[in-house]
Amino acid sequence: MTSPKPRRSLLQWLTYTFPHALGVTLLRLFLIEMCLVCIAPAATGFPSGEKRHDQPYALIFGTVWGPDDRPAYGVKVKIRRADESKARWELYSDHNGEFAQRVPAGRQEYIISADLKGWKSMDGRQLRADEVDVHVENDERVDTGLHLK
Repeated sequence: MTSPKPRRSLLQWLTYTFPHALGVTLLRLFLIEMCLVCIAPAATGFPSGEKRHDQPYALIFGTVWGPDDRPAYGVKVKIRRADESKARWELYSDHNGEFAQRVPAGRQEYIISADLKGWKSMDGRQLRADEVDVHVENDERVDTGLHLK
């Protein structure tokens, strides 16, 4: 009667089957992939991110206009609630001079301003822009514009 063969673990089997560095590299990649596929989704809690899309929101959409009445690209736009002093959202205007920001639905006043540090007009004067007040009632889209002077 022969004794049964001892059982080998997966690591021992892979090391025995692939004794060179390629086998060890394959094993490491396999283990990393298994961790990413099996363990990471459970630990990060993906469903919490999905709940965010179910909540209603309002959209503030606007265009930044330059002193020459053309859309201005790359202008930093700051949005804050009227009762706050610090900007809650910062974004940049796109190639069409447009920007858009989702805000919570509900009655709220927002103040939109442009950060024009480093922006000058064609004649070398520092550009400026007045702040714009925006009123949101519910889950709606509000269109506005910022005019640089």
